[in-house]
Amino acid sequence: MSFTSYTSPAPAPAPEPRAGRREWIALAVLLLPCLLVSMDVSVLYFAVPFLTAQLEPSSVQQLWILDVYGFVLAGLLITMGALGDRIGRRRLLLFGALLFALASGLAAYAGSAEMLIAARALLGIGGATLMPSTLALIRNLFHDAKQRGKAIAIWSAATMGGIAVGPVLSGLLLEHFWWGSVFLINTPAMVLLLVCGPLLLPEFRNPATGRFDLPGSLLSLLAMLPIVYGIKEMARNGVSVLPVLALAVGLLAAAGFVVRQRTARHPMLDLELFRHRGFSVSVLMNLLAMFAIVGCAVFFTQYLQTVRGMSPLEAALWNLLPTLAVGGMTAVATALAQRMDRAHVIALGFVLAAGGFIWLSWVEPGSALWYVLVASSVYASGLVMVASLGNELALGAAPPERAGSASAVLESGTELGGALGMAILGSVGSAVYRGHMGDALPAGLPQGAADAARETLAGAAAVAAHLPAQAGRAVLTAARTAFTDGLQTAVLSAAGVMLCAAVLAVALLRGVRPTPAPVDPAPAPASTEAVS
Repeated sequence: MSFTSYTSPAPAPAPEPRAGRREWIALAVLLLPCLLVSMDVSVLYFAVPFLTAQLEPSSVQQLWILDVYGFVLAGLLITMGALGDRIGRRRLLLFGALLFALASGLAAYAGSAEMLIAARALLGIGGATLMPSTLALIRNLFHDAKQRGKAIAIWSAATMGGIAVGPVLSGLLLEHFWWGSVFLINTPAMVLLLVCGPLLLPEFRNPATGRFDLPGSLLSLLAMLPIVYGIKEMARNGVSVLPVLALAVGLLAAAGFVVRQRTARHPMLDLELFRHRGFSVSVLMNLLAMFAIVGCAVFFTQYLQTVRGMSPLEAALWNLLPTLAVGGMTAVATALAQRMDRAHVIALGFVLAAGGFIWLSWVEPGSALWYVLVASSVYASGLVMVASLGNELALGAAPPERAGSASAVLESGTELGGALGMAILGSVGSAVYRGHMGDALPAGLPQGAADAARETLAGAAAVAAHLPAQAGRAVLTAARTAFTDGLQTAVLSAAGVMLCAAVLAVALLRGVRPTPAPVDPAPAPASTEAVS
């Protein structure tokens, strides 16, 4: 007689519950703040001349009107993401919606430049509460990985779409209403969110977070604000003492923030997240994608307006076409990711973007408009694929109780990537422009006019308008050619970064899935004996 023991198999894990109609309707509600917060970054582009005529801001005040929203938004994202994990993501979202609505009203009826700057700062606070909460709540609404991937892809498309829609909507409103109308469009959507949010959105908070890390919050603000400010100032005015000092202060504060998160009893950001490749590498991939999108969008808009001579609204409408054309690429990326390794799909997105940038590098001042639009659609398609899958991987790698902090880090990375794109690619294009304009100007121009023409394309257009017809045409032709040469160099630089990013994606993300790898269960004890 012999005895054979065997181990009963471990029970299969229960499938995650699938989202129904209620959850998808809730996603539509979450897209409202997502769309509006990203739209408010660009909605002021056309309104500046109108509000300048009424409020008469100084040049410094005008810059703060444009920039303070993005500065405050970037500086508070990590703080608000961690706060949502503690007090409740829905509660923070609804508070942000109320603040965003009130600040929009203040901005619309601002009677002075100072009041508008303050209202834009309040909008930045509201936006910082809304963006991490929307993405984190998607993590709570969609437990099934495939459904969550589709939902995050839709969220990513709405975020990018908002930036493109902002100038178009601004131009349409300003044709019929006063400049404050570009802010009032936020209010009805926020009211709808306040009504529907409590009915459709689940509440979630992490009960194990402990006391809020106020020193960590201050350090994150002291890190992001000076870094973003320094990068944008160097992109706008070149390297000088103040932006370099701001960068140094920001980097020191960032180092202090990391030390604080390692030693605090209740840190606001779990640094263990960065040990998961799905999170840390996806943040980097999203940063590089936003680097290319924002850095090249500046050139594309100027090309349409100043090189091709379009009105601002006409340029904004044509600029919207690539965004609409790539709207379905999020679904394509999600479908491909279900059939092949996500690392390869993300790499494919970067290669597609590089191809679009290389195509765009052949654009000339007189190129056909369809050629420019198709090239832009190609690179935008690739970067939409990267962003949607990067968001999915990063959010899926984070535990549900840390989704708010994870979302905030993602958003901070995209803000930083956009600022770096403007600074680095903008500097590359400007350097080529100045170099080519040096010998292209006609002789006899006054020194001040020559310096203005060499500095920017807009400056050259202003100089040309005050010259005799033949000399003006010569200056404008030289400036348009030099600008296009700068655009070609910038997009080729972006293509190189995209190809490097494709290699990194394959090397660092291969085999990574959008959810943390489950822990293998311990073997079950022997439960049955068979006699033979």
